[in-house]
Amino acid sequence: MNIVHCLSEWQALRPSLGGSVGFVPTMGALHEGHLSLLRASAEDNDVTVLSIYVNATQFNDPADLAEYPSTLEADLAAAKAAGVDWVLLPDYSQIYADGYRYQLNEESFSQQLCGTDRPGHFTGVLTVVMKLLNLVSPDRAYFGLKDFQQFTLIKDMCRTFFMPVEIVGCEIVRERDGLAMSSRNQLLTDQGRQLAGRFNQLLANAVDDEHARQGLCAAGMQVAYVETVGARRCGAVVIGEGDEAVRLIDNVPVDVAEDSLPLQDIA
Repeated sequence: MNIVHCLSEWQALRPSLGGSVGFVPTMGALHEGHLSLLRASAEDNDVTVLSIYVNATQFNDPADLAEYPSTLEADLAAAKAAGVDWVLLPDYSQIYADGYRYQLNEESFSQQLCGTDRPGHFTGVLTVVMKLLNLVSPDRAYFGLKDFQQFTLIKDMCRTFFMPVEIVGCEIVRERDGLAMSSRNQLLTDQGRQLAGRFNQLLANAVDDEHARQGLCAAGMQVAYVETVGARRCGAVVIGEGDEAVRLIDNVPVDVAEDSLPLQDIA
C-alpha cells in the first residue's frame, strides 16, 4: 500500500495508474462501515484509493472539530487489510491553498435536515469532495447511506457539473443493537451508548415521523429533526449534555406513495 502526503506528487503519478479506479473519501477513525466501502471498491475496481482528511470547513462547531477522533496508525493497518492500494493524507494548506475563498454552495436540499442547525456544513462537504474527486479522477466513488443527505447532494453535484464518476451508495453497517456505525460512537459515554442503541429502533418502528419524534424524546434524546425524504425517514438526535453531548444521524427505508416524493430522482 502506497501513502502519499504531497498532492503535487499524487497529481504527477495519477496518469500512470492503469485500469479502473475506485475512491473512498474519509475523515479517518475508520470503522466497519468505512471498511465495507473499501472492500466494495477493491472488488469492483483495479485500483482503490482512500483519502483521510479531517475537513475543518464542514465543522460549524470548533469544539466538535477538536474532539473528532484520530486513529491514523490503526486506520492504515485496516485499510491495507481491506485491499487499499493508495492512501492520500493531505493537509489543510494543500486542500485549501486558496484559503477557502472558492466554495461550492447548494441552495435547496442542503438547507434542510442537517443543514438547518449546521450552517455551512454542506458547503464544506461539497467543496472538499469536488476537490478530492478532481484530484483522484475515479471511475467510482463510494459513500455510505448513513449520511443520506450527503450522499444525495454529492450524487446530484456530480450530475449537475457533468463529472464523469459513478457515485455508489452502500448500505448502512450497524452494531448488533441496530446503532449505525459512526466515528462519533467512540465519543459516547457508557450510558449514552446504551441509549443510542434505541435510536434506530424508535426511528424504524414508528408509524410516522411525529410518532418517531415523540418516542425519541420520551427515551431521553434531544431531537434535531425527524423527516421523511424520498423513501427514507431521516433523523438526528443529540445524546448526553454539555461536554458529553454527541450528535448522531440515521435513516431507515419507509413505504411512501410514489407521488408524495418531495425531491425528484432522490435516491
